[in-house]
Amino acid sequence: MAEHALPTTWQKFKNYGTTWFLRGQTRTRRLYLFSILVGLTAGIAAVILKTLVHSIRGLLVTNNYSILKQYQIYINFPLIGILLTALFIRVFFKGKFERGVASVLKAISQKAARLERHKMFTHVITSAITVGFGGSAGLESPIVVTGSAIGSNYGQLPYFNYKERLVLLGCGAAAGIAAVFNAPIAGLLFAVEVLLTDITISAFIPLILASVTGVLCSKIILSEAILFSFRQLQPFNYYNLLFYLGLGGLSGLISLYYAFVTLKIEKLFHRFGPSRQLVKIFTGGLILGALIFIFPPLFGEGYESIKDLSSGNMAALFQHTLYEQLQDQEVFILVFIGAIALVKVVATSVTLASGGNGGNFAPSLFVGAYVGFFFSRLINLVSPYRVPEDNFTVVGMAGILSGVMYAPLTAVFLIAEITQGYDLIIPLMVVSVTSYALVRRFEQFPMDTRELARKGEIPTHNRDQNILQTLQLRELLETNYEVIPPEATLRDIVTTIASSNRNLFPVINPGNQQFMGVLMVDKLKDVLFRPELYDSLRASQLVQPPPAIIQSNEEIPRIMHHFDRTKTWTLPVVENGRFLGFISKSNIFTAYRSFLIMLSEK
Repeated sequence: MAEHALPTTWQKFKNYGTTWFLRGQTRTRRLYLFSILVGLTAGIAAVILKTLVHSIRGLLVTNNYSILKQYQIYINFPLIGILLTALFIRVFFKGKFERGVASVLKAISQKAARLERHKMFTHVITSAITVGFGGSAGLESPIVVTGSAIGSNYGQLPYFNYKERLVLLGCGAAAGIAAVFNAPIAGLLFAVEVLLTDITISAFIPLILASVTGVLCSKIILSEAILFSFRQLQPFNYYNLLFYLGLGGLSGLISLYYAFVTLKIEKLFHRFGPSRQLVKIFTGGLILGALIFIFPPLFGEGYESIKDLSSGNMAALFQHTLYEQLQDQEVFILVFIGAIALVKVVATSVTLASGGNGGNFAPSLFVGAYVGFFFSRLINLVSPYRVPEDNFTVVGMAGILSGVMYAPLTAVFLIAEITQGYDLIIPLMVVSVTSYALVRRFEQFPMDTRELARKGEIPTHNRDQNILQTLQLRELLETNYEVIPPEATLRDIVTTIASSNRNLFPVINPGNQQFMGVLMVDKLKDVLFRPELYDSLRASQLVQPPPAIIQSNEEIPRIMHHFDRTKTWTLPVVENGRFLGFISKSNIFTAYRSFLIMLSEK
C-alpha cells in the first residue's frame, strides 16, 4: 500500500499542477509566474555581464602596473576589443547585427514583439568584449536587448498572446535595468517610458515582479564594489534652486550636443562601406586609443571615475595619468573635467560607430556627472555662493540621461534609488524636466530611434500609429477575387460580374502573372447594357489603372496614406509586378478595432 501511495500522490499533484497551469482562467497567474521567471533569467544575464566586464577591467587596470604599461593598455586594448567584437559579428552573423534599444522597438512594431533567440546571449558576449577591453560605451543597452529577448522568447510559448508576449518583453528589459543599478522602480519606469509606450495598468504587476526579481539577483550575487551607488550626499537646500535650473538648461544643451556629435560620427563611419570594414575598425580603434591616452577616465564604462568625482577624490581620478602632478590646480581641474565631459561623447560615438557593441545609457550618466561637477565647481570658484558639488554631480546625471534618452521619470527615480533616498527628489525633477523640455523644443525623438521614428518604423507615443504599425499587410489581404485575363470578352466579363458580389476585378496576364490593372463595375456602365459590344470588346481595352498600387513591403500607416490621398476603399497589392490580392480600408479598421479591444482587456 505504502509503495503505491507515493506515485499516486505525485500523480495527483502533477495533474493538479498541469490543470492549474493550463486552465483558461489562470492566464493572469501564469503571466505573473513567467514574469518572475523572466526577471530571474534577465537578472542572471545582467549579473554575468557585469561580472565579466568587472573581471576583465580588473586584469587590465591595476595599481601594480607602471604608468607606461598602463598607457599601453589604454591605447591598444580598446582597439583589440572592437576588433574582436567585429570579428565575432562577422563570423557568426555575416556582419548583420542589430544593436540598441531601436532594435527592440523595431521588433515590437514589425515582428509582433518577437526577438531572435541568439539575442539572449550574443549581446552579453559582444558588449563584454567591447567594454571590458576599454571601449567607451555602456552595458545597459545590451542588457535591455538581452532581457527583452529573454522575455520575448518566453512569450513565444503557446500559452501567450501578443499582449502577454509584449508584457514579458518589457519584464525582461525592466529586470535587466533593475539588476544593473539595484533600482527596481527605475527598471519598471524604463520599460514603460521607452519600450511599452502604450500599456495598461494591468501590466504593472508583472513588471514589478520582474524588476524585484532582477534586483534580488544582483543583491545576492554581485559584490558591493560592482554595484553603482552613492551615500552621504547633502540634503537639498531650496536656496540652490536657481542653480539647479541653470544645471537643467546646461544639461539640455549638452544633450543636444551629444545627439549632434553622435549622429555626425555615425554618418562619417558609415562612409567606409562594407568593403572597408577593417579600415573602419582600425580608424575607430586608433582614435579611441588616442582619446583615452589623453583622458584615461574614458576607459570603459567610467562608473569608478564618477564615484571618485562625486566624493571629490581627485587623487584617484588623476592616478595613472600624465596630469598627476596637476591635481591641486583648481583651474586645470575645471578645464580637465569640462574637456572630459565633451570628449566622452566623441569616444562613445567612435566606439559604437567603428564596430563595438554597447549603448549610450552609461555614457549619458558619465557626461551628466562631469557636467554637474563642472557647473558646481565653476560656481564655487567664480561666485560668493557655495553649492554642494556631490549633489550637483549626481543630479547632473539625471539631466543628461533625461535629455539623451527622453526618459525623465526613469532619470529621476534611477538617481533617487542609487543615492538610496529621496532627499534630492526636487532638484532631480527640476533638472530632468528642464533638460527634457529644452531638448524636446528642438527635436521630437531621441537620437537612438530618431531615424526609425521619422519613418514610422517603431512605436511612439502616438497610439493610433503604434497599432497601425503592428498590423501585418499579408494578414489583411483579400484573395477571393475572380481574376480576368486580358483576352476575356465583354460577354465573359458580364458573366463574371453576374456570378460575383464584387465590383472590382483584377486583370492578370496569364503568361507572366503580371498585374495589368483593374475593371471597376461603376466604370463599365456605358458598355454593360450594349449587347452588340459583348463579343468585340475585350478586357485589355477596358482595363484601367487603379488610383494607387500597394507594394507588398509597404507598412499599414503608409497604406492608410494612400487611401486618404486617393479617397478609395480598396487597392491592389503587388510584389514584383505580380498580383497578390486587394487590401481594403474596412479590413484595416476591423483589425485595428480588434487589436484595440485586445490591448484594453485585463
